[in-house]
Parts: sequence; structure tokens; C-alpha cells
Amino acid sequence: MTRPLPASSLLSPALSLPALFALSGLGCALTCAGCTSTTPPPVTASPVCVDADPAEEAPAVALDAEAQAEADEAARVEWIRGHYDKREVRIPMRDGKTLFTAVYTPKASWREALDAELGEGHERLPILLFRTPYRVAPYGEDEFPAKLGPHEQMLRDGYIFAYQDVRGRFMSEGEFVNMTPHVDDKKSDADIDESSDTFDTVEWLLANVEGHNGRVGQWGISYPGFYSAAGMVEAHPALVAVSPQAPIADWWYDDFHHNGAFFLPHLFNFIASFGVVREELTTEWPPRFQHGTPDGYQFFLDLGPVANANARHFHGSIPFWNEVVAHPNYDDFWQARNLIPHLREVAPAVLTVGGWYDAEDLYGPLAIHAAIERQDPDSRNTLVMGPWRHGGWARGDGDHLGDAHFGSPTSLHYRPFVERRFFAVELEHPSARDYAECGALPTAYVFETGAMRWRQFDTWPPKDASAGALYLGAGTGDRLTPHGSLVAKAPTERKAFESFTSDPAYPVPFTTDVDKGMTREYMTDDQRFASRRPDVLTYVSDPLDAPLTLAGPVDAQLWVSTSQRDADWVVKLIDVYPGDAEDHEHLARGQHMGGAQMMVRSEVLRGRFRDDPSQPKPFVPNKATELTVHLQDVLHTFAPGHRVMIQIQSTWFPLMDRNPQSWVENIYEAEAEDFVTAEHRVYRDAKHPSVIRFSTLPTPALDVELGEGIGALRCGPG
Repeated sequence: MTRPLPASSLLSPALSLPALFALSGLGCALTCAGCTSTTPPPVTASPVCVDADPAEEAPAVALDAEAQAEADEAARVEWIRGHYDKREVRIPMRDGKTLFTAVYTPKASWREALDAELGEGHERLPILLFRTPYRVAPYGEDEFPAKLGPHEQMLRDGYIFAYQDVRGRFMSEGEFVNMTPHVDDKKSDADIDESSDTFDTVEWLLANVEGHNGRVGQWGISYPGFYSAAGMVEAHPALVAVSPQAPIADWWYDDFHHNGAFFLPHLFNFIASFGVVREELTTEWPPRFQHGTPDGYQFFLDLGPVANANARHFHGSIPFWNEVVAHPNYDDFWQARNLIPHLREVAPAVLTVGGWYDAEDLYGPLAIHAAIERQDPDSRNTLVMGPWRHGGWARGDGDHLGDAHFGSPTSLHYRPFVERRFFAVELEHPSARDYAECGALPTAYVFETGAMRWRQFDTWPPKDASAGALYLGAGTGDRLTPHGSLVAKAPTERKAFESFTSDPAYPVPFTTDVDKGMTREYMTDDQRFASRRPDVLTYVSDPLDAPLTLAGPVDAQLWVSTSQRDADWVVKLIDVYPGDAEDHEHLARGQHMGGAQMMVRSEVLRGRFRDDPSQPKPFVPNKATELTVHLQDVLHTFAPGHRVMIQIQSTWFPLMDRNPQSWVENIYEAEAEDFVTAEHRVYRDAKHPSVIRFSTLPTPALDVELGEGIGALRCGPG
């Protein structure tokens, strides 16, 4: 439950924002005691008033979904206009450039009403800062957004919100630099980075915004998550609570690079608009790229080599695309954009948030939390990992993603019990009284997929986890093991391997969906379509007799060879459901859980970077070579009767670009004739044991009473 609003507010304590906005937006009289109304936005359809007697009303004309959404948004805008004052300012930085910032301050009359209804303290409120490269529209002091703050309840609590265009974007002066390198030793005012810009912004807000309590917080998702993480380094003393959410940490491992493999549509589709050079200050986005088809697989196949992107479409006009293709290795250009080494002297309280199924930024949250634990152990450092897509905790219910369901509305749980609590307590907001009886947040608050429950740990990865391993073994004749099995014992065979032909002209698709880019659901997709390809190897365990809980990093240590001199190695960890598994309500048409091969984790290694990402090295043709694919972390329970599956393949299109497989010094300069077929082998014998390594935890019974370390946080409002 959420805290009721004061009676003087537009909102009834009994109604949520969407429900009440639907009423006020349609011009219905509010009948709750003490409620007042603002001028409703204009609508074209007849109002439907739920408090009226249907027998006394003329038939209503129902709004279609689009019109209803527009009416709801208009009502939200009017509510914010009625409760917040807006001021647009240019905040000077130490080098003389100014950054455009919109400041939203709760109206004095609303603060008084909050004091009267909920208790004193609203005359001085904390500041919440949001810095973004994606613009802080709407522009104009008379124009108001339909949303403020991390989520609805924090909007209703009343904070001072400051939204800022980062340096060089939209209405802010200066030069924009992607993933601004941090300057450790600032010798003059010309040495600027996101830490200094954040410091200067906080300093100005404290001196020029009235009614604050001297405490500042910051949050952001994705790229704004990077700005939050970078802004908390050498933090301003007043910046006491920061929440980097799905933050980018290092673009060699986040977003469009994964261990050197290039996630082609993710960068192409993004940078085609985001990367257009800004000629002057502007409030508008450049036009989006027009693919001419919804079929991304065909579009990027027809594109041919990556070099054709400039030849056919960008024509050298996108500077960052040019920089990416000029730096195919992890050289100084990329290393300077690695934030991890600089995460020292951070804000005293940090809440890092990520999603287990974040197709864009899974590496960042895990790496940033771990770096702070190592490099700034005195900070109050909490990691939250839920069963979410990119930013899924901030939108929707979080009860399912694609064909995977999670048993409860995880996003609705996170917002009041974790995020609101974190900021309220650390920023000393009056709503902190809702959490007066709560202890500290755990170091790690992590959703256990498979078992569909939250768990709490005092370290991540859990310190009491035990090492586990499954080796690639011989097939058993089972229909699920046409190639091989997964077994607990190391192989003893003298020579054993599986092979497949990898043809860049016919790459394995990463999804069955027709889409122009990276689908948000692909990390939960049923992989049956891939296991039926001849160029995908599958290794499957016997049905489990007892639950198996994996916690922490998963590594695939493989012995491989190729008949050519380069190759990519994609590894997927999959939960295979029994044939009689029951369906659930969120399945798409034609999908069934019986026999489903649900992806738990997947990752790729561009083989040339197997030893050093900064020093690419060709394979010796047909020579067995050891490499490790780091699949990143999981917390997943394979239930009894389920099987563990590993898939290994070399193409994953168009999610990642195609490797020519012949040797090219700069893979982004490969020509069509460089793309050749190759025979790849995966070895599993005594001399070359390929193994999946992980850590395991004891699996508590699914009906266990909530106790220490198990179950959802419940301390808070209601």
C-alpha cells in the first residue's frame, strides 16, 4: 500500500494516479471528501463518471485506447502543473560553459498541505538530480511533463527535481563526448568530466534553489545511469545518495560490445540518430533511420560487411560510428572510457540496480557494485538484481517478460520497498518515517529466477557458495542430446569432439521474432528453434533429481579449433522444462512450456581476443585451443525434473555482426570475399576437457517461512 495524499490534493487516497486521472481527465466530479479538482484537459468523447447512477445518465461513448492514453497523460501533466513550480536555468560550469537545467519545486501551498496531513518537514525537501543526453523536454517554463522522478509515489511524496541536458546535448553548451573519460588529476578548470560537471551542478543548486534540506540524490537508467555512476566519483559532500540503474561501465562489455563481438543493430540503430552532429543548440531529435523493412535479419544480411554502413548509409557523417570502426581492439580509446578503476571516494550511499534479462547493460551493474565493494568499502553499497529487461523496474508490473513469468509483480514491489526507501532514508525526506522501524538494506537483494523469489545476501556473489562444474560429455541417444551430454565427471576419452560448419552467409538467428534490432525479450526466448540447427551444438544433463541453484559467475572453459584463423564462440545456459510442464497465462499464442528451452544466460567471445582484448591473435588452423567465455552472473534454480542445457554456436545474427572467419586485422574493414565457411570443433576428451564452471547454493524449500536471507523486503508503508 502507498501513503495517502493529503485531502487538499487532487488525488483521492482510495484511487491510484491512473485511475483518478482517468476520472479528472474526463471532467467527472470527484466525490471523495475534501478533494479539490484542477481544470480538466479537453477531451472529445463523452465522459464516463463512475460515481453517477447509470440509470440517470445518457449512454457514454467509450474512448479508444489511444484517446484514453492521451487523456490520462494530459491529466498527469495538469496534476504536476498544479503541484510543482518550474524554472529553467543555465548552470555555469568551471570552464565557463553552461548546462541547461529544468528545476521543479513543490508549490508552497502543497507543502503546507502535506505538513498538515502527514506531519511536518515538507518546508525543506531534498533535491533529486537527473542528468541525461536524451533531452529534458518539454522545454519552456509553461510546459510540464507527464512524469517526474523515479516513479509515481516519489512524485506524490514531493521532492525538488532537477533535470539537466548533459554537456553538448540539446540545450546545453560545450562539446559532447561519449562516455566522457574521467580525469583523475585535475590541474585546471579546463580539466572537466562528468564528476566535475555534477559537482558544479550540485553546488549551484544548493546556492540558488530555495526550500531544500541540503541533501542531494541522483539517479538514472542506462546512459543516465552512467552519468549517475560517473557523477558520484569524488562526490560533492551534499551528494549523499546515488542510484546508477542499468549503468554503462565499460563499452567493451556493455551495449554494443560483448567481449569484443560487435552488437551491430544495437549501435547502428541508436547512433544513426543519436550520433548526428548538433550544429547549434536545439530542442529536437534528429530523424530516426528508416530501414525500409521491419525485417532486421534481412536488412543487415543485405548490408553485407560492416564497412558498407558508411558506404551506403552514413557516408562518414556519424563521428562516433567512425571512431568505433577505427578502434576494433580494446585500445586506449576504449580503456579511457572504462569507469571501473575510478570508482573511489564515491557518494556515501549507493543503490545499483540491474536486470537479469537486461539485453543492453547487464555487465555494468554487476561490475560497478563489485568495484565499489573493493575500492570504497566504507560506502553503504547495495546491489539489486531483478528479473527485468532494460529499465523494467521503472515501468510495468514486472510479473513476466516474454514467455517467462516470475510469480509476482516484482517491479511494483521494488519501487516502494527498495527505491523509495533508499532515497527517503538517505536524503532525510519526511517520508522516511514510513521506514523508521526498518534496518539497513542488504548488501545484495537478488531475485532467484526459476524459484521465483527474492533473496538477501551480505555479499555478492554469496560467500558461502560452493564450486560446481558440468563437463561436456558424449551423447546418449536421447533426442535432446544429438551432440552430447553434461556430466559431473571429467572425460576420460583419448580423443573426442563435436564439429559443425559455420557459414557467414547463413547465420543462426538470435530470435524467431521479426524485428529491426535487439528485442527486449530475447534473453528469455525459448531456444528450441536454435537447437534444431545443424550449426548449433547442444549438451544436456539428465533430468535433475534435486534442485540445483547457481549463484554468481558462470564460465564456459572450452577447448576449440577452427579450420580458419578466426571465430566467435557463443555459449548459452538453458533451463529445459519437462514435457508435461504447465502453461502460464503470459505465453504468446502457439507457445507452450512443455519441453521449453528457456535461456538463463548467454554470452559471446570474439575468439581473436581470447588471451587479451587489446592484442588480437589468430587461431592456428585445426589446432585445439583453450578459451573461456564469461557468461556473467546468475541466481537461478533448476527445479527437479528439469535439465541443464548448453548450446554452442558461432553466429548469432543480426544481434552480433558476422565474423569473416578468415583473418582480417580490422574486422570492420572486411570485404565480402573475406567471409568464408569454416569447420569448428569443440573438444571433450581427457587432454582437452571442456567444462562449465559455476557456484552453487543450497536450495531452501520453496514453501520456507520468510527468514533471514530469504524472501522479499516487507518493511515499509502499509
